[in-house]
Amino acid sequence: MKYVWSGTGMVMVSLPILYSSQVCTSGSSPEQGVSDRTQYFTTARNLLISGADAVERLMSSYKEIVELAGYTSRVAEMFDVFQQVGEGHFKRTIVSSTKHKEAQLHICDGQIQIKGVVKDSLDGSFSLRNVPIVTPNGDVVVPSLSLTVKPGDHLLITGPNGCGKSSLFRVLSGLWPVYSGELYKPQKCSMFYIPQRPYMTLGTLREQIIYPDTVQDTLDKNITDDDLLKCLASVHLAHLVTREGGWESCADWRDVLSGGEKQRMAVARLFYHKPAFALLDECTSAVSIDVECTMYQAAKDAGITLLTITHRPSLWKFHSHLLQFDGQGGWTFEPLNEENCPS
Repeated sequence: MKYVWSGTGMVMVSLPILYSSQVCTSGSSPEQGVSDRTQYFTTARNLLISGADAVERLMSSYKEIVELAGYTSRVAEMFDVFQQVGEGHFKRTIVSSTKHKEAQLHICDGQIQIKGVVKDSLDGSFSLRNVPIVTPNGDVVVPSLSLTVKPGDHLLITGPNGCGKSSLFRVLSGLWPVYSGELYKPQKCSMFYIPQRPYMTLGTLREQIIYPDTVQDTLDKNITDDDLLKCLASVHLAHLVTREGGWESCADWRDVLSGGEKQRMAVARLFYHKPAFALLDECTSAVSIDVECTMYQAAKDAGITLLTITHRPSLWKFHSHLLQFDGQGGWTFEPLNEENCPS
């Protein structure tokens, strides 16, 4: 609507100028006639462009109104649920599934009862024993999962979309409950999760690296700007300090940084926090393979145990164990070797 209309209009208003055969009236020069026609053409062009912009805004406003209506509906639904919960009338809808019995779930009054046990592990490892992966609406993704990840056992997780890869991370981090079975977690274990689309906070360049810490937290930890520069250098982003005007520069980092730079910035946070376990959910999908391999090797050298969701064969060599989901609730857990590792 915007460009076709304005382009067609410009062609139409230019035709009289290009093919005009009007004879100049007495007392007027040919140059005056050209000047008048140019003035009329410019005026008509400006009117056409303004009209095209107005129509474009009118068309795009429909999409914005529909999005606003959707947001309003979701917020209103959330308030209704809060009111029902406060009155004790809310019951979460449970998706019917033939895997409920296989997962040994306890259902009472249409609600899944949380019967799982979370314990502290003595050797600092993660261990799941017959733990099902269940979505918040009660759909069973994996009926029963049993595995053990010790410190230094770098785990690679693969499988089709919707098979439970990211859901496993939610169970490990405590975002989703353990409905049955046993989950052993290290006491006071530090984990750091990096999604595929990392969050860029509002603030300075320094605050992008230390997120979710504050500047005062870095001072309490005796971390200097040189240490932060080393974190950026590990992900090939040391040039950002000079390019963006120093550590105190503020910008809308979602727009300033490219997709690959935002993912590398999230990995720089990993080197800053230095957790015991790193949950990496396809966090380098927009990063080149050479830089990606450098970052993974640096993470292993820092003593961070990697739990990685990826489809890139180039990352298999950085892991020692493989967890593969088949998308139907089945899974296999085995050590990585030359036979099952792609070339």
